Amino acid sequence: MASYKVLIKRSAAKELEGLPPQIRRRIVTRIEALGTMSRPPGVEKLSGQEKYRIRQGDYRVVYAIDDDARTATVFKVGHHRDVYR
Repeated sequence: MASYKVLIKRSAAKELEGLPPQIRRRIVTRIEALGTMSRPPGVEKLSGQEKYRIRQGDYRVVYAIDDDARTATVFKVGHHRDVYR
C-alpha cells in the first residue's frame, strides 16, 4: 500500500493542542497512521462532502483524501458533539 503525506491545517493543530495530553497522544497516533492507511477500518465518509472521519473514543478527526497527490489533510479535531458544526 502506498504511503500518503499527512497535512494538518493550522486550525486543526490548535484544536489538537487544546485537548488533554492523554487524549491528544491517542489522536496523534491515529492521525500518523493515516500516512500508511488513508482509509483505516471504521472510517466513514461524510454525507454530502468529500471528507472522511475517524473515531477515537468521544473525539473525531475529519479529513480529506487526495489520491492523486497522495495526501490526507486533517481539517478538524474535536469532541463528537462539536466537530460537525
